[in-house]
Amino acid sequence: MEQVSLSDVDRWMSPARNKRSLSNALGTEHLAMNHYILEPGESFGFGYHRHAEQEEIFYVLEGTATFETEEGDVTVSAEEAIRFAPGEWQLGRNETDDRVVALALGAPSETGETEIRRTCPNCGERQPVRIEPTDDRNALVAICEECGAETVRHT
Repeated sequence: MEQVSLSDVDRWMSPARNKRSLSNALGTEHLAMNHYILEPGESFGFGYHRHAEQEEIFYVLEGTATFETEEGDVTVSAEEAIRFAPGEWQLGRNETDDRVVALALGAPSETGETEIRRTCPNCGERQPVRIEPTDDRNALVAICEECGAETVRHT
């Protein structure tokens, strides 16, 4: 058995300033579990993405999250959940003036290949990107696979 208090779990590098990996703290082997607090304008992921092998469930505890999907935007309010099957494109974000508190669960814990797309400042449209930490590991860089343009996200 493992037990952990959220206040004892370190923040994890993420587009959200407050992401905590409960699965890392608990040492889970088959389930990824993250706690998020999204301030206005923040998102769960680094871009519109899909996981090849992982299904994800987001359970909103507080606030309202909007998920961009292939079928259009879906709003998920407090005490509601949304599931994405492996291979489904999505990006959840906070488009409100209030914070969003949510749990994200994924199984299996390893995502397999994750495809990420972001709008490239040079190309002007959504392109495949890879995400890498900066040399000092204080920020993340999205690198456009089409033209090589880099966009830095400070965490």
